[in-house]
Amino acid sequence: MSEAIDYKVIGTSPIRPDGVDKVTGRAQYGADLNLPNQIYGKVLRSPHAHARILGIDTSRARAMPGVFAVITGADFPESERGAIGGEGGGDVSDLAKNIMARDKVLYHGHAVAAVAASSQSVAEAALAAIEVRYEVLPPVLDLLSAMQPDAPLLDPNCFTKNLPEKPERPSNIAAVMKLGRGNVDEGFAQADVIVEGEYRIPMAHQGYIEPHACVASANEQGQTTVWCCTQGHFEFRAMTAKVLRMNIADLKFIASEIGGGFGGKTVVYLEPLAVLLSRKARRPVKMMMTREEVFRATGPTSGAICRIRLGARRDGTFTAASAWLAYEAGAYAGAPMGPGAMTVFAPYVLEHFQVEAFDVLVNKPKVAAYRAPGAPQSMYAMECAIDELSIRLGIDPIDLRLKNAAEAGTQAPYGPKFPPIGLKACLEAARVHPNYTRPVPAGAGRGVAVGFWFNVGMQSSAEVHINENGTVTLVEGSPDIGGSRASMCMMAAETLGVPYEQIRALIGDTESTGFSNVTGGSRTTFATGMAVVRACEDIIAQCKARAAATWGVDADQVLWEDGRAIPAPGVNAELKPLSLAEIAGNAARTGGPLLGRASLNAQGAGAGFSVNFADLAVDRETGKVDVLAFTAIQDAGKAIHRAYVEGQIQGGAAQGLGWALNEEYIYDEQGVMQNAGFLDYRIPVASDLPMIDTQIIEVPNPSHPFGVRGVGETPIVAPLAAAANAVARATGVRIHDLPLAPPRVLAALEAAGG
Repeated sequence: MSEAIDYKVIGTSPIRPDGVDKVTGRAQYGADLNLPNQIYGKVLRSPHAHARILGIDTSRARAMPGVFAVITGADFPESERGAIGGEGGGDVSDLAKNIMARDKVLYHGHAVAAVAASSQSVAEAALAAIEVRYEVLPPVLDLLSAMQPDAPLLDPNCFTKNLPEKPERPSNIAAVMKLGRGNVDEGFAQADVIVEGEYRIPMAHQGYIEPHACVASANEQGQTTVWCCTQGHFEFRAMTAKVLRMNIADLKFIASEIGGGFGGKTVVYLEPLAVLLSRKARRPVKMMMTREEVFRATGPTSGAICRIRLGARRDGTFTAASAWLAYEAGAYAGAPMGPGAMTVFAPYVLEHFQVEAFDVLVNKPKVAAYRAPGAPQSMYAMECAIDELSIRLGIDPIDLRLKNAAEAGTQAPYGPKFPPIGLKACLEAARVHPNYTRPVPAGAGRGVAVGFWFNVGMQSSAEVHINENGTVTLVEGSPDIGGSRASMCMMAAETLGVPYEQIRALIGDTESTGFSNVTGGSRTTFATGMAVVRACEDIIAQCKARAAATWGVDADQVLWEDGRAIPAPGVNAELKPLSLAEIAGNAARTGGPLLGRASLNAQGAGAGFSVNFADLAVDRETGKVDVLAFTAIQDAGKAIHRAYVEGQIQGGAAQGLGWALNEEYIYDEQGVMQNAGFLDYRIPVASDLPMIDTQIIEVPNPSHPFGVRGVGETPIVAPLAAAANAVARATGVRIHDLPLAPPRVLAALEAAGG
């Protein structure tokens, strides 16, 4: 087990390789690239949330001096239907229509045309010259209204999937999903106490600092290079090729540095437009979103309505649970109802449960992933229900969760049995944590919640090049969002036995390294790290063979230790160890350059669990909620770079608290977002939060050479319920709907008479 090994590099916190460039401003982000003869692309967006497009007249725009290209939906090839794959999911045809509307616009901000011009001001003038005739239709903005049989239809060809038989009528319910085990009626009959409630969680944005941007440059043969800020340039290439029906070999995608993504940069919005404009204009085209465009026209996470029913015996043993989960998909199918259904009950042992989940179309932007997509919504409802049960039974909220906690061998609600997991270790650490054992501050409440994410593996590739002097260059295909370059270098250093400082990591483009899936799902350190380790093992095997050839012995008589080939015990004692630098320096004589490589589809990602608890105070005169203290405990399997793991945990906590207390999309009756900017869509700032205390638990994942389990998704799951539970305990009033903004809290207090 990895905790018994005395690592030299793993578990430390060295300086990140890209740190200096980022703090000095040298790092090149999506909007930083400029090419010779470059022109600028801009998008015309719908002023309506739901309308038929009766006609688009672009003649005036095309005739304007300085305008090089104008495109509408008519300029796109007919899209084939088929699954996109990747973290965002969905259908290729829907993706194409989301990028550029065809016969209908389905949300305010939906793209209807785009231009490329000599300057941004000329491009904006050209947009103003385009005339679009609409037939305005009633928007569908509320989940429950959208699910009614007589609701206005977004897509008349949408027939609910996963039903026993295809329905006779179309509907806004794109799909349903059911999970279950045992007999819930029997389970509830065994309960001494049953709690139930309906919880509403608003649509929220990932809030990444860097808006979407890209540059596309097509040559005379139609081959195109795209520079963009992305979480997965291989998948951006695939999506663009499918939407434009291009040969994927004619597209080269280069990932820039990325100013945050959190799942929101796993979907193409501008890239196919830039490619098409560049091909028409025969110039490089640069496109950049404004912050308002980011809010109105890119994928937030789903709003949801979650109904939970939970039964328990007087000793706290859960007897049954049921969940009804409805998620907003936005304009096109693909809400994260699946992960929501998989995670809602996953931390607990439940003999009897059932889950019913719905993917529902509404006239809002097509949703995208946001850290553990779907889990914060469903688990918010479950963790609030557990808190209510804790209060009614008079059992400490951590003890109640410990009594029912899943462990190794527990069958997950979605099928497999858990291997070694760290939930109980996190709960036990929380129970004795000094922040938990100290008294709750006067006038405050302390809320507890558990978080979970199943994590994924997926495909990754890596190459390890040994330079002539023994230094190491890693080339891998996972864009670095949370410090993965440093983690890759650390795992390579530990495997090869060389200093961390001798290793450099590069993110290769789609033509210079092997395929890698998107950086998301907490998979990069696990899966790409596994590829790096295997590539290093390939190098070690080569080095041992080279040393054997040099010494005139068999390869199995050579060992690798501390970055050196050494003779095995009993072999000629006069042989001197050969360092990596010595083997590399002599490589021309022993077979040529040293290059190790690995490509894999990683299995056994290892589920991630967390326990959060927080002290929150409520001003009863204004409804304002203050976070006094927040503690996040999480199982990392093995923390490769401890500071980055802590940063992931703290970042997720900040985002979860923002969602719980302030963040939401606000629409008027016509479906126009009213707070499309950071002045009105209020994410937490430093003055809103205390120091977020973290504790890393390490229960090694047996499927990874260093015990890694991803940590990026789980941290956002528990803060919503931890905050709500703290407010409920501070006020004695349970507020089911988020965010817990002052007007809502004050109204609830006044309604309760206090």
